[in-house]
Amino acid sequence: MLASHPADEIFEKIRRGRRGNDFTRVYPLKLRNRNMNEQAEAPSILRESSVIVFVNSVAGGGRARSYLGRIQKLFESFPVHAQFAMTNSAAELESSVQNAISQGQRVLFAMGGDGTFQALANAAFGAEALLGILPVGGGNDFAAALGLPDDPVKAAEAILGGTPRFVDLVKVRTAEGRTRLYAGGGGVGLDAEAARYANGAYRRFPGRSRYLASALRALVEYVPLKVRIDFPGSTLISWEAKALLAAVLNSPTYGAGLRLAPGAALDDGSLQVVLIEEIGMFGVLWLLPRLMGSGELRTSRVKRWRTQRVRLTTDRPCMFHGDGEIIGTAPVEIEVVPRAVQVLAPALR
Repeated sequence: MLASHPADEIFEKIRRGRRGNDFTRVYPLKLRNRNMNEQAEAPSILRESSVIVFVNSVAGGGRARSYLGRIQKLFESFPVHAQFAMTNSAAELESSVQNAISQGQRVLFAMGGDGTFQALANAAFGAEALLGILPVGGGNDFAAALGLPDDPVKAAEAILGGTPRFVDLVKVRTAEGRTRLYAGGGGVGLDAEAARYANGAYRRFPGRSRYLASALRALVEYVPLKVRIDFPGSTLISWEAKALLAAVLNSPTYGAGLRLAPGAALDDGSLQVVLIEEIGMFGVLWLLPRLMGSGELRTSRVKRWRTQRVRLTTDRPCMFHGDGEIIGTAPVEIEVVPRAVQVLAPALR
C-alpha cells in the first residue's frame, strides 16, 4: 500500500470545497513502477511537488472525458503525484483553483481549451504557481502558441517532460469596469458575435469547424462597426475605420488556427493589434483560407500594429471577447502584462 502523500490533506479539502460542498470530484492517481527502458522523465518540480489537474468536463463539447483515461495512464508512467478534479464549467474550475491555492497547492494544470486556461490563469495570477494546459477544447490556440501538439495525449507527454517558462497575459478593462486577463486573442466585431454562437448553438461542433460555422452565421446579420483605435503612451497614430473586426492578440492565432497575427509571441512584452476593415461577404470568403494558412495578407484592408497598450472605442454598444469568452462591452482598455504567469511548455528550440 502506498504511503500517504503530504498533499492528500490538501486534495481532501479541495474536494469538500470552501463551504464543505462536494462541488468537485477528485480522482487520486496511484503511481506505478516505471520500466527501465522508459525514457520520459518529468522535470524535478513535478517529481518534488503534487499536481492537481482540473478537468473542464464541458470543454470542446465534452472531449475531455474521451481522453481522460489515456492521459491518466500517461501520468502513471511518470513519478508524479497527481489527482484529477472534475469540474462542470470554467467558472467552477476557477473557483476550485482559487481554493487549491488557498490550501497551499502550487502546481496546477487545466484540461480544456483557451477559455479554460483563461480561468486557470485568472485564478492563479499573483500566486507562486506553475501552470499547465492539456488542450482538449475547441480552439487550443494558446496551447499551439506554446508549441504543444494537437493531440491531447501527446501534449500531456510534452508538458510532463517540459520546462517552466514565463509568458505574458493580456489585461482588459471593459465599459462596465470589469477587469479580466486573457491569454491569446480578443476583440470586437464579427469575432465577438461569432463567439456567442460558438458558445451556444455551435458549441458541439469539433475544432475549427465550430468557429468557421459561427463566423459565417454571424456574418449573415453583421453590420460593420465604426472602430477607433488609440495607443495611449505611444507615438503610434490613432486610427478610425468601419471594420469587420478589431482584435488584440498575444498569440499568433485564435479561432482554432486563424493566423491573424503571425508575428505575435507569448513572451515578447507586446501585443499585436489587427484591424480588418469592411470587406463584404465575398471579401470574407477570400480572406478565411488565407488566415488559415500563413496569415500573410497582401491587402490594404488589413492593418497591424505592435504596442503595449491600446483602447478600442466603437460607435455602438458591442461585446468584447477574450479567448472566445464574452468579457464585457466596449469601449475597452487593454494592456500587456509581461511575465504574468509561469507555465510548463516544451523546451524552446
